[in-house]
Amino acid sequence: MLVNNAGLQHVSPIEAFEPAKWDLLLQVMLTAPFTLIRALLPGMYERQWGRVINVASVHGLIASPFKSAYVSAKHGLLGLTKTVALEAGARCSDLTVNAICPSYVRTPLVEKQLADQARAHQIPEAEVLSKVMLTRNAIKRLIEPEDVAQLVTFLCRPEAWSITGTAQTMDAGWLAH
Repeated sequence: MLVNNAGLQHVSPIEAFEPAKWDLLLQVMLTAPFTLIRALLPGMYERQWGRVINVASVHGLIASPFKSAYVSAKHGLLGLTKTVALEAGARCSDLTVNAICPSYVRTPLVEKQLADQARAHQIPEAEVLSKVMLTRNAIKRLIEPEDVAQLVTFLCRPEAWSITGTAQTMDAGWLAH
């Protein structure tokens, strides 16, 4: 099993976005998963079993302002997920490749964004969750890391053999709009 779950964030308008930050975010969230998948896939083929789970984000499916590198990397990760699912499925009937797309999860990455988002949107930090991060959610709360782990666990089960090439959303109703 391989779970690619790296995330970095840099919040900035595109014209002020530092190219070095762009490169770093894409290296960590797109190139590193490619490199790990490339290295581990042959062993999965040899064993005729494997699970690759890429933790993308709801931002792999939609965009938000001031997050150009993050959104681009997560969109790319979904493309990588689908491509590898097609290649792997043709070679092994029990090797699945999926992405999980949560909205905001209670992690240090999200907590660190509060100040950045407050500056970008020119609002007090205490208002970022309600006025920026959770505005599109039908259910107004952060997802817990354990919730994501439970979906990862399910996708690794033998019964999940038919689920491949998908983007499993955990968005508290965000994309229902």
